[in-house]
Amino acid sequence: MVDNSLKFEEFRNTFRSFSYDAYHLEDDGKNIIVTYDFEIEKLSKFNPKIIIEKEQIKRQLNKAGLKDDIDFEDETLKLLIFNLGMAEAVSYIKIACPKKMFVKCGYLNEKQIAWFKKLYVNGLGEFFYVNGIKHINTENFIDIVCLQEEKSISPSNKELIGNLIPVGGGKDSNVTMEILKPLENENTAFIVNPRGATIDSVNAAGMQDSKITVQRILDERMLKLNQKGFLNGHTPFSALLAFLSTTVAYISGKKYVILSNESSANEPNVKGTKINHQYSKTVEFENDFRNYEMEYIKSNVEYFSLLRPLCETQIAAIFSKYPKYFGVFKSCNVGSKENIWCSKCSKCLFVYIILSPYLTDAELKKIFGRNMLNDIDMEETFMQLIGKSTNKPFDCVGTYEEIEYSLAVTLKKKLRTNEEIPRLLDMYYKKYFYSDIAIVNETIISGDNKLLFGYIKENNVRGVFEKLLKEKLKEI
Repeated sequence: MVDNSLKFEEFRNTFRSFSYDAYHLEDDGKNIIVTYDFEIEKLSKFNPKIIIEKEQIKRQLNKAGLKDDIDFEDETLKLLIFNLGMAEAVSYIKIACPKKMFVKCGYLNEKQIAWFKKLYVNGLGEFFYVNGIKHINTENFIDIVCLQEEKSISPSNKELIGNLIPVGGGKDSNVTMEILKPLENENTAFIVNPRGATIDSVNAAGMQDSKITVQRILDERMLKLNQKGFLNGHTPFSALLAFLSTTVAYISGKKYVILSNESSANEPNVKGTKINHQYSKTVEFENDFRNYEMEYIKSNVEYFSLLRPLCETQIAAIFSKYPKYFGVFKSCNVGSKENIWCSKCSKCLFVYIILSPYLTDAELKKIFGRNMLNDIDMEETFMQLIGKSTNKPFDCVGTYEEIEYSLAVTLKKKLRTNEEIPRLLDMYYKKYFYSDIAIVNETIISGDNKLLFGYIKENNVRGVFEKLLKEKLKEI
């Protein structure tokens, strides 16, 4: 955490406005290209791009028996592209955090403006916290002014069939692909900026011929300004993914966008606050997005998370039954460019812990390269994960309860078999195992508990998807 509060005020007073000037939708024959025109007054223009491979879109349309022509004058498509730009804009707004935003290429009413203000402030919660910026709310962060006149929105009548499954390369989206296997003729994997883990996971799932890949290209001027000391930090990527996946689903004729966000995404990272690294993965955002899309876009694409009723322990239990993914899945941000587990960060340690009740030490070592629970240098991160610190690590990790449950089960397994207890687990055993009785007592880790057999009711999983999910839960 650093104190950039003075820099924040200086930038806001110097670079007073951000403008969303235009979006461009082009067909170069090979790709569908979306380009945005953004500008921070007195600082820089920005032109980020989204590139969608056209042949992959046509392949999925043909597979579903739909017309493979893409109507670039489709008003619903234009609405999707415009709103996607509003989600993309936050990555550039955060550079100097101007006080005003001018929207020049689309209409937003007062409720829509309030919706995006909420997304920007909550989605930048971690950004504000780590930069030492306080007392920001939806009223004082940014004033959004729309310069276009209102247009009526007609519901799309485009035929939509099948499922688009965003794949990030981690255990969660791999579990989703497995749960939806009975619908394989209707499923298409969706990958943003493909890397080893995402491609390998899709291949392991047998979906190599049913995928759509997209390149999201950040403007290099933003990256250079970050290097010069302008404000930088976490942005709500999953909100961008919501708009982008819905757009791609619409273009490719898919009815459902099926995410893999679990219930633990709802827990804040900083105790006593609503600051959440995973805000745009929460059920609150999911519901907000679904309502926004139905009222202000009306594409008829339905967005929901299949794993929302589950907790991390259940997902890990399901994942452990599919060793074909053990050598290919990766969700370490530090090692993403090299397609490795760095085995030194909070995400690696969390995944190691959550899988430890179900995999052997040898299997875990093969995945991570070492026994991470033996690394005493990770004690501080370990303490954050089990709730003995001010905040959880700012990463996509499970709840304190899920983590302690996994540690307790792993510990009891080792005690029962007289295995050597690794150092971090031994420290937990001696300091916290008996004091945190609500988490680790015999009742909770015996069998009848919500962490392994529960089903969280606040979700949007319906019909055949709920049936498939509940059938998979029976296998735990």
